Amino acid sequence: MKIAEKKLITPYKSNLVNLQITEEEKKSILRRSHSLQKIQLTNRNICDLELLATGAFTPLDNFMGKEDYKRVLEEMRLANGTLFPIPITLSVNSDKGIKLDDECLLTDQFNNVLGLMKIAEIYEADLEKEARLVCGTNNPHHPLVAEMQSWGTYNISGDIKLLNLPFHYDFKELRSNPKQVREKLNLLGKQNVVAFQTRNPLHMAHEMMTKRAAESINGTLLLHPVIGMTQAGDIQYHTRVRSYKKLVEKYYKNYQTLLSLLPLAMRMAGPREAIWHAIIRRNFGANHFIVGRYHASPKTSQFYGEYEAHELMLKYEEEIGVKPILFSEFVYLPDEERFEETSKIKKDKKYLSLSGTDIRKKLTNGENIPEWYLRPETVEILKEAYPQKNKQGFCIWFTGLSGAGKSTIANILTNKLLEHGRSTTLLDGDNVRINLSKGLGFSKEDRDINVKRIAFVASEIVKHNGTVICAAISPYEKTRDECRSIIGKDKFIEVFVDTPLEVCEQRDEKGLYSQARQGKIKNFTGIDDPYEAPANPEIRIKTTESSAEKEAELIINYLIKNHFLIDEK
Repeated sequence: MKIAEKKLITPYKSNLVNLQITEEEKKSILRRSHSLQKIQLTNRNICDLELLATGAFTPLDNFMGKEDYKRVLEEMRLANGTLFPIPITLSVNSDKGIKLDDECLLTDQFNNVLGLMKIAEIYEADLEKEARLVCGTNNPHHPLVAEMQSWGTYNISGDIKLLNLPFHYDFKELRSNPKQVREKLNLLGKQNVVAFQTRNPLHMAHEMMTKRAAESINGTLLLHPVIGMTQAGDIQYHTRVRSYKKLVEKYYKNYQTLLSLLPLAMRMAGPREAIWHAIIRRNFGANHFIVGRYHASPKTSQFYGEYEAHELMLKYEEEIGVKPILFSEFVYLPDEERFEETSKIKKDKKYLSLSGTDIRKKLTNGENIPEWYLRPETVEILKEAYPQKNKQGFCIWFTGLSGAGKSTIANILTNKLLEHGRSTTLLDGDNVRINLSKGLGFSKEDRDINVKRIAFVASEIVKHNGTVICAAISPYEKTRDECRSIIGKDKFIEVFVDTPLEVCEQRDEKGLYSQARQGKIKNFTGIDDPYEAPANPEIRIKTTESSAEKEAELIINYLIKNHFLIDEK
């Protein structure tokens, strides 16, 4: 076995990291666990912890300390000079009371103990700089930049002992750590391994691309889809994995292909992330890595160039030790009934192409999907999980000043949606304050917590194909952008009730504006706290120009035009 193992490329810069401890150590820690402070990890932290502990991030063996963090941001290198482009950090807020040399238990959201950290460093995070350098932008429309608004102000680091891996109950046969994947690849007997990264269902062009890549190196194909955190609006991983299994069983050579799942939390950081993905795949045993167009880019292509990741991979391929296999767009040549890269066909050649967005539109509109694009097995699985758009969930998010008319229009709209057969949940700002956010004040932090709670509840309703209307002031643009990411950009309809401040004051039966101007109410939006108007809402309403019922009808027309509702007239 040792001889066979030498065939695969070695892990990146060191032996595989392994933070798991013995049962004896684990029992010793658990006996005194009641006296230890707990840090509840986010989903992103949990994904990172699992990959740290099992060696996928080798040579990294803990959440980054200050020197690693600073140099990774500025130079894409750890403090010792090793190329590593993405910061892996654990953030906390200053009010947690964590001190140096404390031992803290790391838990999941259900307080299951995952690990123990001895705090060696506490340092201030520079999230503005991190966004600008890692994501290449501070634009809150970038999903990671939006998410950063909820991160803590400090990062912590220290030695980690893993007591338990995160608990997974699905697709157990496909969940393998780097050591296990290497063992399976060795059994397939090929020295060359090419890895393919995806967060989408495989279409025919992907299939042709991956097969061609494996054949070009006379090696094994590691199909390595991400099932951790991807991007809001992506197709759920359970659906994707079902389709991967079908395709691998029926259309790939079993002696040349290994399907394994990767619980990675993506950053959507484009070129930097491509380098990171290649390093991770080296740790799993791959010495080649497929890089396509817009690698690890958000759905909008405004942040990174089409082949920017190609350029960065070529620059660092020798240092990483992983050779990129670069592809331009694969298109279908109907006259020849085959796929080819656009860079290899004549300009006047007729070809067909569809995007993932096109396919989602066809699914939601009930249209047929051509067989040259998706295998019929994949289409059937997607249809089960991706109903037509008028049967999917969506969120109408009203924003505007107090007294603008949000609640009035929202109530009318609720009845009109019921008329169209859509059962609708209304999350009104005042009711949420009483039932969901009791005890919160009106500081910026408390406002953000309140709005994000609304977004979380709304996202759960939308996820299960329900309709939800949220009517809250939600004054800050960055927070609204984060809510859009939480709920899903293609299911979030922002309605700006654009009513002038003076009109809102005239309508104020409760006298809140008057009290705010007298200083009796602090942090009142529009008086001593700002309201950041949406720059590009889906719908803008001016209540001074038409009635609330007409404005509700305008929203209904928008929903019909965009296929969220069927026109029953």
